[in-house]
Amino acid sequence: MVLAAVVLALAACAAPPLVEQSDAEGSVPQDATDPSPTTPADDGGTAPSSSVEEPSVASAPGEPATPSAVAVPAEPVYEATVSAITPALAERMHASWRPGCPVPLEDLRYVTVAHHTPDGDVATGELVVHADVADGLVDVFRTLFEVGYPVESMRLVDDFGADDDASMAANNTSAFSCRAVTGGSGWSEHSYGRALDLNPVQNPYVRGSAVLPPAGVAYLDRPDEPGVIRAGDAVVEAFATAGWSWGGYWSRPTDYQHFSTTNR
Repeated sequence: MVLAAVVLALAACAAPPLVEQSDAEGSVPQDATDPSPTTPADDGGTAPSSSVEEPSVASAPGEPATPSAVAVPAEPVYEATVSAITPALAERMHASWRPGCPVPLEDLRYVTVAHHTPDGDVATGELVVHADVADGLVDVFRTLFEVGYPVESMRLVDDFGADDDASMAANNTSAFSCRAVTGGSGWSEHSYGRALDLNPVQNPYVRGSAVLPPAGVAYLDRPDEPGVIRAGDAVVEAFATAGWSWGGYWSRPTDYQHFSTTNR
């Protein structure tokens, strides 16, 4: 009995210790003979990898992210074109031009110009004028664009059925229109493409008690407001430089909206 107990005790001492398996299926315990054991860090933890990623910079809580680039609005650019009257445009102009008008279509030009609007936008306006004055008029509107002069509307008078009263009531700036002079029977300078009416509401035609358009009554005292043309201002000077006269200098009638190359 004593001998058997001794043998069992010696066998138990000689047996190797059991290694506990990981609970995770398929995991393998680290071999004590692994040639690349983890190197302990100075604080007893695992040393970090030698490849260090730069930390990202985040905005403070509640603050919007700072954009990498800020878009700067471009300054508005003046643009203009001068072109011949095409067949399609001639068809559109059926109300303002007809056979018998003092200027043939081939002597007219279609002009587009950029202009400021009263609400601060930039729009493209259109005019029909005589070929001889087209380039000079482009320069005039370049100056008006640079000084920020606003134009409410600039469309062909044909969009109003070539009705001058309707065009003025809409505060529309226009040039060519084959029609009689206001209050007379002879050809208006507009019939030659050598006259232009600018912002008619702020700059009405005045003859005695007649004011055209009627809304222009509010501007008879020539207030210093956008769109109002006044003696010697940048608008008058720009047209004068190009050889155009202002009807605002006339006494009877006084035509504040009217510019022409013949002073008529």
